Amino acid sequence: MNLRSLIIAVLVVLAGCATPPRAPVEVAPVIVPASTWQQVDREIVAASQSATEQTRIYSRGAMDYWRTRVYELTEQNFIPWFSSYWTQEWLSMKVSWYTLSAKGEQGASEKRLAAYLLEAYQEKVLAPVAVEVDPDSILGLSVAFYVDILKEELQKISTRHGVPMAQLNGRIQKIPAIALGPPPARNASLYQIVHTEPLNTLPAYAALIDKIHKAGGDRGVGSTDTAMAPVARRASRRMEAEMAPRGAASAVAAAAGKLAGGLITVGVAGIRALIQANDRPDSEALIRSSLGNTFDKAWLKLVQNPTSGVMAGTLYMAGQIEGSLADRTAPPVGLSAGTVDLTPAQPTTQQNTP
Repeated sequence: MNLRSLIIAVLVVLAGCATPPRAPVEVAPVIVPASTWQQVDREIVAASQSATEQTRIYSRGAMDYWRTRVYELTEQNFIPWFSSYWTQEWLSMKVSWYTLSAKGEQGASEKRLAAYLLEAYQEKVLAPVAVEVDPDSILGLSVAFYVDILKEELQKISTRHGVPMAQLNGRIQKIPAIALGPPPARNASLYQIVHTEPLNTLPAYAALIDKIHKAGGDRGVGSTDTAMAPVARRASRRMEAEMAPRGAASAVAAAAGKLAGGLITVGVAGIRALIQANDRPDSEALIRSSLGNTFDKAWLKLVQNPTSGVMAGTLYMAGQIEGSLADRTAPPVGLSAGTVDLTPAQPTTQQNTP
């Protein structure tokens, strides 16, 4: 490059630096009429109602699957274990110990045997199924399902009515979804629940789940101990009835000598095995009946109860959102105490409640 070309290039650069920057183009704010906001409110209510019904179908399907898996593992794992000869022998030893340590307390061995069977049922049935699905996980997944649908519908409402998403976000910041405060951290707006990911990081959501758990008391199959009671009562009484013959057989075997005593013991064991085999169909039928009836009642409660069931979180949020929008004609100023001001506000960048 020669000197002349270099001088021209420098002058061009200097001229560019001297050019004043262009003024930013101002975009006129979109004015949303009050009638449009009223229609938006109505559509938010409709979206919540639709999302609730879709969530109900989803949660029912998940609960059907959970029930099926519990019944399958009851048949595959628990009933064969309970009915086996060696389990019955082990349970007989435990009943003997329970009876000796009961010190005359009425029904003590039955209660302790029922508690032991409950532990076995938890280990062999409920815990393995919970790895796949259980009511607590269905509760959380149902809320997330509802929120995802609502979030998609809000985007459609914004596009359908030409309402900028920033303005719609400002409006939904004033729509309560969770109201469990004080403190304020136990409250959350519709904006917060659709913009917080994952939802369980929101303190107000954690407070809601805790409230549902307290309302429901025992989760899972509920009063399974009630189902185990007749099973334990029958087994305990049968095993206690077998104790006296066992003791007599042991005494005879000891008096007869080692060889004859061994034969007598084997014979008695064979008789016990035969008795247990004959009793097995009745025992298994009792287990199926007791567990099935109690489980079905608990399952139905988890499906239908609006405050402690798997739909409780969804129904609570939907009630808050739809309830706050019930009076769509409320004026934006001069609101009476207890009503919600739905005047659009500028959305904040904070998503999670501190």
